[in-house]
Amino acid sequence: MYLVTILGNVLIILAIRSDSRLHTPMYFFLSNLSFMDICFTTVIVPNMLVNLLSETKAISYVGCLAQMYFFMALANTDSYLLASMAIDRLVAICNPFHYDVAMSPRHCLLMLLGSCTISHLHALFRVLLMSRLSFCASHVIKHFFCDTQPVLKLSCSDTSSSQIVVMTETLAVIVTPFLCILFSYLRIIITVLSIPSAAGKWKAFSTCGSHLTVVALFYGSVIYVYFRPLSMYSVVKDRVATVMYTVVTPMLNPFIYSLRNKDMKMGLRKLRDRIHS
Repeated sequence: MYLVTILGNVLIILAIRSDSRLHTPMYFFLSNLSFMDICFTTVIVPNMLVNLLSETKAISYVGCLAQMYFFMALANTDSYLLASMAIDRLVAICNPFHYDVAMSPRHCLLMLLGSCTISHLHALFRVLLMSRLSFCASHVIKHFFCDTQPVLKLSCSDTSSSQIVVMTETLAVIVTPFLCILFSYLRIIITVLSIPSAAGKWKAFSTCGSHLTVVALFYGSVIYVYFRPLSMYSVVKDRVATVMYTVVTPMLNPFIYSLRNKDMKMGLRKLRDRIHS
């Protein structure tokens, strides 16, 4: 699954870079999403595979905090990129005459930089908060990587204030892009329903299908894992849900975007022809 994730996302990036027709804002964000997915899975999966095969399943304290930092930074960047893609669809469908101005290369780059900056600041804040906790009992993390909830479970410090801060800050950082996606699609639905022809409605909705599928997969599992108090944390159920957005979703993204998208199919064919020639 890890190799399929790397190969699939690399092919998406190469197809977009090699086909000038795909040099549009939507595919700019998609290529960056693919790059983030490669980094995101690489932070977790190789170490998980080593632990599955090794007798000593250990990680240093600094290594654990580093993994937590990059995991949160890249996961949050993913969510902001999904929100940027929703904004792109909103402008394309609801305000097409202003599309070139609103989604100019400069604006797209600023959205990307903003996504990365907010995500990395959020991750740094969370890791600094975790580094202040004491761990004096069990050091066994009941998870396949250093995630916030299972590490908080191990702390012998009073984590009630940390939990409140984590929940509040998580709501602010994760819910913001999610609400942006919801608002964008509500506006899109209202606009599309006003289109008189059925063919026109289908054409408008068809450009959003792949993005909506990825959003549902990603946010469905994220909301299940992180928007509950620590007392409701379940090791087995949460590990299964976490596998969904750390391993399964990044692997499925290239298939979702290429199988349902004529432009991506054409781009992949052109890439294949270039490699063969």
